Amino acid sequence: MRLTASVRLALGVSLAALALPAVAQTGDQAEASAAAAGEAVAEEAPVTDDIIVTARRRAENLLDVPIAISAFTGDQLEAAGSIDITDLANITPNATLENSRGTNSTLTAFIRGVGQQDPVPGFEAGVGIYLDDVYLNRPQAAVLDIYDVERIEVLRGPQGTLYGRNTIGGAIKYVTRRLPSDFEVRVRATYGSYDQADGVISVSAPIGDMFRIGGSVARLSRGGFGDNINLGIENYNKDIWAGRGTLEFETPDSRLFIRLSGDYTDDQSNARNGHRLIPSLLTGAPVLEDEYDTRAGLNSPRNDVEAGGLSMSITAELSDALTFRSISAWRQDRSFTPIDFDALPTVDVDVPAVYRNEQVSQEFQLLYASDRLNGLVGFYYLDAEASTAFDVILATTGPLIGIPLAGGFGQLTTGNVQTDTWSFFGDFTYDLTDWLGVSVGGRYTRDNRTSTIFKANRLGGASPQFGGNGVNLGAPITNFRGEAEFEKFTPRASVQLKPTADLLVYASYSQGFKGGGFDPRGSANIAPNNNGTPGIQYDEIYDFFLFEPETVDSYEVGIKGSLFDRALTFGLTGFYADYTDVQVPGSVGVDANGDGIFEGFAGVTTNAASATFKGIEAEANARLLRGFAGPGSQITLGGTLGYIDAQYDEFIGNTGVDVSDFRRIQNTPDWTLSGTLGATAPIGSGSVDASTTVSYRSETSQFETPSPFLDQPGYALWDANLVYRFMDDRFSVGLHAKNILDERYITSGYQFAAANAVTGQPTITPAGTIVPSLGREGTVTAFYGNPRQVFVTLGARF
Repeated sequence: MRLTASVRLALGVSLAALALPAVAQTGDQAEASAAAAGEAVAEEAPVTDDIIVTARRRAENLLDVPIAISAFTGDQLEAAGSIDITDLANITPNATLENSRGTNSTLTAFIRGVGQQDPVPGFEAGVGIYLDDVYLNRPQAAVLDIYDVERIEVLRGPQGTLYGRNTIGGAIKYVTRRLPSDFEVRVRATYGSYDQADGVISVSAPIGDMFRIGGSVARLSRGGFGDNINLGIENYNKDIWAGRGTLEFETPDSRLFIRLSGDYTDDQSNARNGHRLIPSLLTGAPVLEDEYDTRAGLNSPRNDVEAGGLSMSITAELSDALTFRSISAWRQDRSFTPIDFDALPTVDVDVPAVYRNEQVSQEFQLLYASDRLNGLVGFYYLDAEASTAFDVILATTGPLIGIPLAGGFGQLTTGNVQTDTWSFFGDFTYDLTDWLGVSVGGRYTRDNRTSTIFKANRLGGASPQFGGNGVNLGAPITNFRGEAEFEKFTPRASVQLKPTADLLVYASYSQGFKGGGFDPRGSANIAPNNNGTPGIQYDEIYDFFLFEPETVDSYEVGIKGSLFDRALTFGLTGFYADYTDVQVPGSVGVDANGDGIFEGFAGVTTNAASATFKGIEAEANARLLRGFAGPGSQITLGGTLGYIDAQYDEFIGNTGVDVSDFRRIQNTPDWTLSGTLGATAPIGSGSVDASTTVSYRSETSQFETPSPFLDQPGYALWDANLVYRFMDDRFSVGLHAKNILDERYITSGYQFAAANAVTGQPTITPAGTIVPSLGREGTVTAFYGNPRQVFVTLGARF
């Protein structure tokens, strides 16, 4: 990977207690100040559940922060038995977080209708993922398991004037725990359904007065929810080793803090293969009874994911008013994955694939704080390379031009995307009076994309990098190189009123921007100006491969407050977003030899659409009863609600006709709701926390076009938790139940079927089968959320 000299130098719950969502804290020094402020508030008002946050780089009560965000502390997540960050979608308004189709560790994230369904290179994520303030440029290996975590935050709406990479839909921040000042050992063990057996050991120790060192090792394992009855292996299993290491330096006066950290994850789980929803069109193999079972035949290359990185964070307090921060990072990941689209033993749309990503980033911040004026200016740079390679293999097409298909006929696609981006950003708040404040911010971003795309027909099965002997057949279909640059200034402004100490009203405007690029799956022989001639010159198909940036103008009003001596805290947000030049990724079958059978597929991404989103988000927590079983006992009721009316205003289809009336916003249910009833009571030398949560998501579309097979009707999930803590919270025992009613619900899927160009409805034959648009078996394959799981957790701190 190409690195610049400047970058080289720079690198040297218990849900029972669910309250208003906390706002993002950024920076280790900020965490410490927020914690100290939280202790002070608790001493002054021990009956309240104030949340101290630092979203605007200073410690503030949540009720004073005009931002829509949900946050969950490590203790809350532990009490709720949360396994990975996808669990947060059940209790976060207007958010979808799930495993991408066919993978164990790639994340699909949508917030308020904005996200990325297909995790291929060349696309910026609509939702940014941050690990300790380091932006993860790609969604591979981004389904982060929850261990040794301080908090996780979900920010809704465009982000970019306060830190890091610009993101158009929102951001998810995963913040690990700071090292304690004394020697400490933490142990956490889990055992439960499907032979789930997790263990995490964390050790930290001081070295002198100013250094601390610590590390964690995690073993996360689980048997499969189902079986691959063809290969004789488990399906939906888990086999992960992970670790983190940290070195911290802090001066006695806390004016200088340096943190060096590294992490590594090795995921050797089996490939996650889908469940066919239709019988085989060639062999008539029926649909399997168990949704987690599969007949997939591809297991080469073996599923193998490695990811890790290094980072250095420096915080220096230059004066009482000025603080300087630097965040330097390097990350790398590699994912080998076999994708069997048809989920049958037949070699029909078998896709061995690999994703590789590497990135270097540098961020500088200069923060200013005074009685009336607070804010920051910053600079961000990212040098990233993302590549993919995959075969599409078929052995069901018969002879090709008289040549037997030994090992199968296929297509190889390789794509590489180099991203160089830098930006300046700033955001300041001025308090005109004690009850009136205004904020203004802005960001200038410049993105440069360089992409190469190669596609060729193949004979002999898989390519050598996937363990096969496939060789090129004829001239390349595509041999493309393109470069493009995009720049944009995006502003933000807000006004906030605080008529009383317990009430905040605010209104804000922000603009989000996501750069364009080149679809690395593209194919020159389907370019409209190519007339089917391979080897076309680069400049003639440049516009076909290129897609332009998209933007969103987001307007938001909100109210936060508390009533009845803070026995009830609440937040209500209304938003409206105008989404233009929407990037619409898609794929089409490619007929390589004109025999009427589509042996491969190619990506076609356009800026075909514009859309509007409007909706509401509500979160509240009520203390129903206190002291019913002694000091510290209470009963609480918490809830969240999200509603979004997400509609395409224009969607120009392949025919050049506006088909917006027949298109939907994917992965965006109209309604997301949750309710949590909890109780805390002292028992013996400790205390018990009990909670039960019901969450609901209304009907969800998997694609822009409706699918009678894959679209998921509304469903509800029911969870429960019981945790006992004793000996000053040093030990804990928990019993957790997830999806108690064993609801089966689709989270993603593949569908390659001929469809009506206007309505998008798949073509159904009189016999009730589909007409394939890729391969011959017919591909309608679904992936499901986790079934019922019951497990026990044990925790200890020494």
